[in-house]
Amino acid sequence: MAGPVPDGNRALPGRSEAIMPGLSRREFVARGVEALAAVGLAPSALSLIAEGVNDCRNQGDREAPMSPTRYLSSEGKMMVERTQSGTPLGSLYPFLRGLQQQSRFELSFLNEGFHELEAWKALVRSRLWELIPEKVVPCHSNAEVVERADKGDYVREKVYFDSSPGTRVPAYVLMPKHVRYPVPGLVCFHDHGGMYYWGKEKIVEVEDEHPVLTEFKRGCYGGRSYATDFCRAGFAVIVIDAFYWGERRFISDGDIARGVNDRSQREPRRAIEQANAQSMQAEDMFARALALIGHSWQGIWLRDEIRSLDYLLTRPEVDPDRIGCVGLSIGGFRAAQFAGMDPRVKCAVVVGWMTSYGEMFCYRPANTHYCQYVTGAYGLVDLPDLVSLCCPGGLMVMHGRQDQLFTAKGVAEAYAKIKAVYGKAGVPDRADLRYYDGPHEFNIEMQAEALAWLRRWLAA
Repeated sequence: MAGPVPDGNRALPGRSEAIMPGLSRREFVARGVEALAAVGLAPSALSLIAEGVNDCRNQGDREAPMSPTRYLSSEGKMMVERTQSGTPLGSLYPFLRGLQQQSRFELSFLNEGFHELEAWKALVRSRLWELIPEKVVPCHSNAEVVERADKGDYVREKVYFDSSPGTRVPAYVLMPKHVRYPVPGLVCFHDHGGMYYWGKEKIVEVEDEHPVLTEFKRGCYGGRSYATDFCRAGFAVIVIDAFYWGERRFISDGDIARGVNDRSQREPRRAIEQANAQSMQAEDMFARALALIGHSWQGIWLRDEIRSLDYLLTRPEVDPDRIGCVGLSIGGFRAAQFAGMDPRVKCAVVVGWMTSYGEMFCYRPANTHYCQYVTGAYGLVDLPDLVSLCCPGGLMVMHGRQDQLFTAKGVAEAYAKIKAVYGKAGVPDRADLRYYDGPHEFNIEMQAEALAWLRRWLAA
């Protein structure tokens, strides 16, 4: 059940959220290790995680000692006092903590120098865009509708469009029927979930759904395809495959040689598990490759998302003044970032991805994702500052008390900052920050309350 923000809300140590329905995180990674071995890839750190070694989710909410480890010099050799840090960062924690504490979040709206909301938002967005390598440049969308299915109460279209020269993005566009146009528009974001094989299909209803996908939806979304449900409720919806998911997933040369990781055929569960394990193993490599050539995962996602809204707004059925977004997990981060960086968004629902980065750095560093990394951004704003750029738009944030991705303290700190920003802006009623008695999920009850929130702020 939803409830008010409590003091001292604590995550439940030792519980692993289900990455695939019916599997704990440990079981999922163990299967991944086996799958990697089957295709001839080294399991690397996955085998350690499967055994619980260096898994920050086993750390609970322990506080790290604040007195730094002492470094002594003797005859030119550095000697380190062996002191437990209480964090996954071990002996390197004091050094990294010192770097982290240099940030003063100089562009937080809560700083005394900021009073005018719109001027603050323009400044922060401008400074962040200076740091993000990818730019949203004028580009013809070359949009192409390749499929159209009339589903009775809505129409589902399969669309491809260009988000930048040479970047083709697949999307589903869902348009309600039997309504008065124009209708409000929604950009919906799929999760990570360790499930790379599908992207947009995780939240869109499709025919002849694979049992593995059905199970995944049951574990993360209460068995529902919420983007389709929200369309049936009267919203025009667009859902894209994020880079590295679905039609844009990693397919190795070995996959092609063996004729696997091929969605044109109905592959068995084992093949899908192997494809997901391979993608998990290679994720770090692709982040390194992007950084090496001066690009960022975050910027690619943000540019694609902005361009997806550009396309949606070419449709005469959509009201450009009533735009919202929603997502779970990494989809929640994408919703937070998108709502903050695109001024056209008037309402957002962020599910299962809110914390102060300081707490995440200390106790959940392995739960971060490359999409969050833009060098220098942490010196300007924290995650709750970023999502608060949506203000005065309606912002709902949902967190499960059993969600182990973040510490309870980190969530509470983020909620407090968002509440303070909306209070300083004079619109405290437009931020609804909720806890649920559940794990990392977007269940049916949460979906119903999210829909009610979107209707409240995007109604005609």
